[in-house]
Amino acid sequence: MNLIKYVKQLGFVSFLSITTLVSAQPIIPAAPQLAATAYLLMDAETGQVLVAHNEHERIPPASLTKLMTSYVAEREIIEGRLELSDETLVSEKAWRMVGSRMFIQEGKLVSIEDLLRGIIITSGNDASVAMAEHIGGTEELFVQMMNKYAEKLNMSNTLFANSHGLPPKAGKEHYSTAYDLSLLARAIIYENPEFYPIYAERSFQYGPVAAQANRNRLLGTNPYVDGLKTGHTDAAGYCLVASALKDDMRLISVVMGTRSDEARASETQKLLTYGFRFFRTVNVHNQGDELYNARIWGGKDKQLSLGLDEDVKMTIVRGGEEGLSTRLNIDSVIKAPVAVGDKLGEMVLTLDGEEVSRHDVIALQAVEKSSFFARLWDMVRLFFHQLLAK
Repeated sequence: MNLIKYVKQLGFVSFLSITTLVSAQPIIPAAPQLAATAYLLMDAETGQVLVAHNEHERIPPASLTKLMTSYVAEREIIEGRLELSDETLVSEKAWRMVGSRMFIQEGKLVSIEDLLRGIIITSGNDASVAMAEHIGGTEELFVQMMNKYAEKLNMSNTLFANSHGLPPKAGKEHYSTAYDLSLLARAIIYENPEFYPIYAERSFQYGPVAAQANRNRLLGTNPYVDGLKTGHTDAAGYCLVASALKDDMRLISVVMGTRSDEARASETQKLLTYGFRFFRTVNVHNQGDELYNARIWGGKDKQLSLGLDEDVKMTIVRGGEEGLSTRLNIDSVIKAPVAVGDKLGEMVLTLDGEEVSRHDVIALQAVEKSSFFARLWDMVRLFFHQLLAK
């Protein structure tokens, strides 16, 4: 959708300003109030938060911790330091883990692929420790990697003490937030897309043990949900990080501290229903498309195509497209030479008159200098052009 409807030239000053019409946003109902300690709803593609409550409160993440464990393992595979076919020897520590398990056996070899499914689908504490020990040498060293990745993903209110999410040893802190976990979920979806289908798998069987079901109740009951992970401890309550894709819009929901397995699913469903019903993702402008055609002076070409070096998308209230406004601030005098990618202005995106974001406007083509006499003549023309524009 091209949201530029008309342009207005404000004269040859330092910038050329181009704007669009603005109209009022439609009215929508208030967001649902959930029976949860903290929750958040995010448009996965734009990163815009649509609903939030206590989203920065530090809470024990329980098995949502395993999202970071799987994320690190996936990065190791993608970056070539690990193979799905690699095998690791199960330690006594991994075998003795309590709680949810995939039931690996001490002294036996298990593949990284099986461990990854054991972490994501069956929420295996044993699988998490085995993976951590294989990648980090020890679980303690792997936890350092987890915290480094958390820092890289700007999860500023997160600290991991183990790879599985059970209550940490005395004196250790282990916490995260609804907002931080949404950032992690977004990274899994977009940075590690080849592994994301695993989060939608309904069950996993390892060895002689009967197949274990994925604890995410929304898989199968909501046709749009395709991930990510559940968690539960007495301290954390029942938690769920979910994602759903409908009509080209992907939402991420995080619900922490509900009273039951059923409640975390039903409260998550409330968020997703609200998000899909009242919001949509719009494409403001595509990377590489011509946004404006500018006059260039002293070049072999007389016109220069300007555009953006990234797709610009935004989450808006359904029916609120007319409330979007784009303003181009472009250098009024552009002289050759120009290289592809040179910044020559910016696009300011506003919603109902309030600024939302700014994006660099760049040259989409290279323009070389013209001959000496052609440049000289162009500079004379520019002089009189600016003189008349005053």
